[in-house]
Amino acid sequence: MTFSAADHAAMARALELAARGLTTTSPNPRVGCVLAGPDGVVGEGWHERAGEPHAEIHALRQAGVLSRGATAYVTLEPCSHFGRTPPCADALIEAGVARVVVAMVDPNPLVAGRGLERLRAAGIVTEHGLLEAEARELNPGFVSRMTRGRPWVRLKAAATLDGKTALANGVSQWITGPAARADGHRWRARACAVLTGIGTVREDDPQLTVRDVPCTRQPLRVLVDAGLAVAPTARILQGAPILVATASDDHARIAALVGRGHEVLRLPNASGKVDLPQLIQALGARGLNEVHVEAGFKLNGSLMREGCVDELLLYLAPMLVGDAAQGLFNLPELTALDRAPRLDVRDLRMIGSDLRLIARLRASA
Repeated sequence: MTFSAADHAAMARALELAARGLTTTSPNPRVGCVLAGPDGVVGEGWHERAGEPHAEIHALRQAGVLSRGATAYVTLEPCSHFGRTPPCADALIEAGVARVVVAMVDPNPLVAGRGLERLRAAGIVTEHGLLEAEARELNPGFVSRMTRGRPWVRLKAAATLDGKTALANGVSQWITGPAARADGHRWRARACAVLTGIGTVREDDPQLTVRDVPCTRQPLRVLVDAGLAVAPTARILQGAPILVATASDDHARIAALVGRGHEVLRLPNASGKVDLPQLIQALGARGLNEVHVEAGFKLNGSLMREGCVDELLLYLAPMLVGDAAQGLFNLPELTALDRAPRLDVRDLRMIGSDLRLIARLRASA
């Protein structure tokens, strides 16, 4: 299928619009739409937040009567089912558009080609696959949840060039500079949940909220605490309720947390720890698309070993602190290099004075 330069330009603009919903659309995908007629763009829109009109509706309202005979460029297949809003496919049909170009078919089983079928049945020309890879990159969590039943898990860590996250005495603030820390908050803001472990809470007492960048909704905070050892005064327990994943059946401690408005989820595994794969699946069942991990080397290692991590977001500071310092991942010793987890580097750039690396585990990439 051949697309024109005008097609590419319109879809690129639709992707730009979709990205405006980077931090607001969950559990829905980020979607943009451009309507173009013979003389150029007549309408634009993007999905802003769940429960509100989809991108196509905003673009159709802006275009008005100029929608008739126009081409609609949509980053994700128009929906064909009634959810919180009516089907966008029907709205495009009623508006009289002549052609619909879609970046990617919707992986949601409720749609999955049915939107395009409905459009074709109404006599509308449909095409798909234009800038599909870019559209998928906007929605890794939504695609993951629809196809695997689990969110996209991004593990963030800050380390020295020799791979250390803290000194032997636990001191870790601050390895990276302010620009890298602000960038980390931007990644927090786009996530649906921020996950950490009891070790990090004990050592750093983090809030795990988005603070350094604009954010209209805070991600759910998730604490992995097998023994329910979190102190009542911990800062993570302040503010909005959190989800605590535990292996403990200590009814008094559970009641104390629930009494303060928090939710406790018991997921014990055979070793008396939290069953991490079950936790990730449970987060997906709650409609969470992207999970952002900020934990210590023990939980980082456990998540890696149990196949829960899709992507690494690493900030590397230009300093060296020696072998005695704490490492990134608590992983078992290898005796052969061919058994080492392999990564595909997706992005490498300077953020202030620090190096930011984004890499994906081969199985996820």
